[in-house]
Amino acid sequence: MASDSREELLAFLRTHAPYKDMGAFSLDGLAASLTPLDVAGGSFILEPKDMPPDLFIIESGRVQARLAGDVNLTDQPLYDLEPGQSFPLAAVAAKRPAINVYSAVGEVRVWRLASADFSKLLLSSCEFNRFVLDHVASLLDEARRQIEIQFGQRNSDQQSVNAQLSGFVRANVVSVTPQTSIREAMETLVKAKVGSVVVTDADNRPLGIFTQSDALRRVVIPDHPTSAPVEQVMTAPPATISATATAYDAMLAMAMHRIRHLVILDGEDRVAGVVSERDLFAMQRIGLRNVRKVIEGAADIDALSRAAGDVRRLCLNMLSQGVSAEKLTQFISGLNDSLTRRVIEIVQARHDLGANDWAWLAFGSEGRDEQTFSTDQDNGIIFACPDVAARDVLRQRFLDFAREVNEGLARCGFPLCKGNIMASNPLWCLTQEEWRERFTQWIRKPEPEALLNATIFFDFRALHGNEALARALSTWLLETTASASMFLRFMAENAVKVVPPLGMIRDFSFDNNAAFPHTLDLKAFGARLFVDAARIIALAHGIPHSSTVERLRAAAAHGKLGGDDINAMIEGFFFIQQLRLRNQRAGTPPGGENRVDPDKLNELDRQVLKEAFKQAKRLQSRLQLEYRL
Repeated sequence: MASDSREELLAFLRTHAPYKDMGAFSLDGLAASLTPLDVAGGSFILEPKDMPPDLFIIESGRVQARLAGDVNLTDQPLYDLEPGQSFPLAAVAAKRPAINVYSAVGEVRVWRLASADFSKLLLSSCEFNRFVLDHVASLLDEARRQIEIQFGQRNSDQQSVNAQLSGFVRANVVSVTPQTSIREAMETLVKAKVGSVVVTDADNRPLGIFTQSDALRRVVIPDHPTSAPVEQVMTAPPATISATATAYDAMLAMAMHRIRHLVILDGEDRVAGVVSERDLFAMQRIGLRNVRKVIEGAADIDALSRAAGDVRRLCLNMLSQGVSAEKLTQFISGLNDSLTRRVIEIVQARHDLGANDWAWLAFGSEGRDEQTFSTDQDNGIIFACPDVAARDVLRQRFLDFAREVNEGLARCGFPLCKGNIMASNPLWCLTQEEWRERFTQWIRKPEPEALLNATIFFDFRALHGNEALARALSTWLLETTASASMFLRFMAENAVKVVPPLGMIRDFSFDNNAAFPHTLDLKAFGARLFVDAARIIALAHGIPHSSTVERLRAAAAHGKLGGDDINAMIEGFFFIQQLRLRNQRAGTPPGGENRVDPDKLNELDRQVLKEAFKQAKRLQSRLQLEYRL
């Protein structure tokens, strides 16, 4: 390369990110590794068959990206790339085939960076490394957004809160005139099997509304003559809403004005229909405010069992409407917390636990606020008992109480734990001193069983009772594990033994599960990798959070993780969680709730899933580096 063209190349690179932020040494090395390529219009620059893919930096002209096989010039391209942009970053970083075909629009000049030189640049330039990681993170975020959009489009079994009220308009609105007798209006309610009739004028404009509640409060109780006209007891003027408003608008109006019916008006302010609280209840199955009200007001376990079904339907509907995995898992955990607390309250009323301090503990995914649709029970009790001689007697009280709570939770859809990690097990109904002793045993003797227990019991929080007991235990545990280097090393060694299912030749490797062949376990070989690594980092650095993402974010904020790639790791974790939720929603047979066949995913999901597994591998690599594994 002539010196003048080299200077021109350097000048070009210095005007575009990330090259303009690179140091002189790295930039000179990059320029020396680049080779020019002039491409005629319509010619291919890169195809999926080109392996390993090289990186191309556009100097002049325009490049179009199309899906592989989508090469008809009359078809709409995916996007255009302009001077200064690079492609295909994610594919080169992952050393996998490009998803798209890249072709020149008119004359194009690009600079080629060989795959091997790309890898060297990643190691030598922090700025370039950050640029690539941010790109991968944005890819994961876009894929998650596409999944949410897909679910929104597939929402066929339940309507969205964003649906217009015009969908509630019926061909025949039940209405009466102001002079209609009260008796006739009441008979109309019964015959039509509706909760209200609209009182209209001759032009079908609403004058009032007469509901079942009005009949009770204004007719039956005061013994108002039923031969009188309905206008004497109707609610006037009626609350109205436009047919173009959404179901959410109707919910908000009912909540603000404490009403149960809204008259829907067309564009000319004529009656088009009526929407009731029951309609919205049926559409959404049940709303957040209502479901909490139902749970809190439940008088027995049977009522809570019915509420638990509503919780699941509501959460499935939220998934269909595109709610993110982060918010949805928190939402599921929050409602399950409410159910658990109410079960405890109902059962506690039948047991004499005295005035003793105690708390109900949640472990595992519930302890991390990361529950999905498929979850069993992992719980325990911590209680205070200064009198050592009275411990066993008090423990038996708690065990009898806990056994009934566990059975109640099972009736509400939370299966009993097959490993018996439940508060009704004497092993997990302990005083604070006994819990500390149990944790100390695991920490001092990190045998396989102790390491397994750590993956469950070290993620805990209080759901009911004296939360101070749980906080004190958590504070003590963090102080203890921070100096337990051997225990943390064993935990890290155990965590990195489980490797993400990335293939050497194919995209993925499989575990030969006979019941579900050619599938990937998204929990055991996906989400678990993030969870285990985040737990170890939290225990090592005194991070008090219990959720995986909060642990990772806190670690990055305190400089314990590189802030540059933390977003990509988090997006990778949530992408896997989103796929788990979608798979569980599909009604997969028992045992396959967390398994997915990658061949049944679209190409974008396949590639992003692979990137998500790579983020898990990078997180494991940090453990290997820190603990020299």
